[in-house]
Amino acid sequence: MNKTLTALFALAVAFGTAQSNAQGIQGDVKAGEQKNAMCIGCHGIVGYQSSFPEVHKVPMISGQSAGYIASALQAYLKGERKHPTMRGIAVSLTEQDIADLAAYYAQHGKASTELPSAPKRQPDARVAELLKKGACVSCHGENFAKPIDPSYPKIAGQHADYLFVALKSYKETGKNAYVGRSNGVMAGVAGQFSNDELKALAQYIGKVQGDLQVVPQPRFR
Repeated sequence: MNKTLTALFALAVAFGTAQSNAQGIQGDVKAGEQKNAMCIGCHGIVGYQSSFPEVHKVPMISGQSAGYIASALQAYLKGERKHPTMRGIAVSLTEQDIADLAAYYAQHGKASTELPSAPKRQPDARVAELLKKGACVSCHGENFAKPIDPSYPKIAGQHADYLFVALKSYKETGKNAYVGRSNGVMAGVAGQFSNDELKALAQYIGKVQGDLQVVPQPRFR
């Protein structure tokens, strides 16, 4: 890993931990279950696709880290992540709502099976070099499913087309009023790669066994 990325990772860990500690709001799983009406219409339908900014499956959030879900919603709320639909939802939520939803989805459908410390499906030589260059495991942890900081996402097994769109968005900050994500670490990581290389990374990580899944919701409220 180069010195610039090393410094960025260190700063990100310190900032993420401080941000998590500063919020200090406890989420309530039962309360979150009663507040997810705006979530299930996309994240609770198997195979559901978004058409913005291009066609891709919406991300799996059941089994995702609570800290990451809260961090992502806060980023949409603050405009650090540009996405009209998600911003519209985020601005309607209180900090307690965000904490409750994060707590609910973190345990929603989560399997008790312990994931391996390293992916069973090994990457080919090209992807292995890309993973090393991006130092992906340094933040996303063992098997890309044990993040080193609560505000970082589990990415193992996430929809590959969504991962590709997400990775590209870190390269597009400031270029479009409706697309882009502001994150110094991920901008530095994604900026090293061509879109073809990002797609190769996304396709591999999307095939790794992880905790994430789509759990169909019993009904709309």
